[in-house]
Amino acid sequence: MVTAVALRLAAQRRAVDEVLAPLRLSRDDLVKVQALMREEMERGLGKETNASASVRMLPTYVNHTPDGTEKGDFLALDLGGTNFRVLVVGWERSPQHCPTLGHAHHAHYPQLFDHIIDCIIDFQTKQNLVTQMLPLGFTFSFPCQQVGLDKALLLTWTKGFSASGCVGQDVVQLLRDAAKRKRVGNHLGMQVVALVNDTVGTMMACGYDDPKCEIGLIVGTGTNACYMEEMKNVGTVEGDQGRMCINMEWGAFGDNGCLDHIFTHFDTVVDETTINPGKQRFEKLISGMYLGEIVRQILLVMTEKELLFQGKPSPKLQTKDIFKTKVGVSEHQVRSQIRTIMNELELDASFEDCVLMREVCQTVSLRAAQLCAAGLAAVVEKMRENRGLDQLSVTVGVDGTLYKLHPCFSTNLQTTLKDLAPNCNVTFMLSEDGSGKGAALVAAVQCRKGCSPLQMW
Repeated sequence: MVTAVALRLAAQRRAVDEVLAPLRLSRDDLVKVQALMREEMERGLGKETNASASVRMLPTYVNHTPDGTEKGDFLALDLGGTNFRVLVVGWERSPQHCPTLGHAHHAHYPQLFDHIIDCIIDFQTKQNLVTQMLPLGFTFSFPCQQVGLDKALLLTWTKGFSASGCVGQDVVQLLRDAAKRKRVGNHLGMQVVALVNDTVGTMMACGYDDPKCEIGLIVGTGTNACYMEEMKNVGTVEGDQGRMCINMEWGAFGDNGCLDHIFTHFDTVVDETTINPGKQRFEKLISGMYLGEIVRQILLVMTEKELLFQGKPSPKLQTKDIFKTKVGVSEHQVRSQIRTIMNELELDASFEDCVLMREVCQTVSLRAAQLCAAGLAAVVEKMRENRGLDQLSVTVGVDGTLYKLHPCFSTNLQTTLKDLAPNCNVTFMLSEDGSGKGAALVAAVQCRKGCSPLQMW
């Protein structure tokens, strides 16, 4: 009998490993991803190859970081995948937050931008700022082709946004047009000075406190990175002096098929059910918007193989997005907590089911952290080689709920990065005020330099 039980458990273990094996990446796998990211970075920077690169390496026209002499009050508008905020940032003020975006991100573009302006006006009214003409920095967390610091053409929506009529248009101009439609009474308006990606805002916000911060990283609803590149390497912009911050838009890494070897059946199913199938494939392996759904797909297969729930899934397990990432990837949940979660989802989970559920979550979240580290390793190694250094010391400004709240994502990322880029001493700095403060800092730096006439409402 003991032998029979042992054989049954061994067979079950082999079946579990067979399901999870495609998600378990070796060091060689990660080194290959790092090399592929580096290749796509070079393609994105090249004038002739940029259009066909999956990593677009978009110039941001941010050439300077804060030096501590910035003064005054600045508005910051922060539009991302999870948050929508209006802040007033002053060196003697604390940031303030506005209401959430609601469902406007699925509307036609006039409604979306009208809603944004309504929130700005409401915020300024409450803050007694309606009679001041404040410079504004706009954090816009979506891929844009910037042709200037205050002009950016939307390339595509990501993170579940689908407002129609925006792609190909200048986002700043859409904001200004809405402001003109909404201008009322003695409300003076705002000066739109700069549009930045959330990675750039995060880098700038952390750079105000740490001058060595030259990388911005977002790992939340979506994922992206930016860094300071040598101008001589940026083939898509004129000039070869100094440095420019490059918005990598690395979420689309692999859209050209170069990551097909690590894309599993589970990833394919999740990708096909999104509003942008075949797009943002790297992001769909890493970010919080998708990890819970990957977990659900694995649990479905394990249930079909009678490895979970005695082969009898609850109807709720068939429901898309039932596993939120904050639940689905919390690998350090104790078994009693997992049992509580399973009961809430009407899943009849045994002790063994809870143990296996934890293993699935651990596998998915570890892979996400390792892939993020492989991408970051390509960035820091390129910076080190650019500067001809044997050893690079650099700080990464980081924001995003997955990085901040997951119990071991940050540790797994940092451990893997140290292994893949041993000649780089990388410090991670959490962005306390989010990317909104960074947008205000970009505006402040621009005004410090003497910005060319500020366009107003």
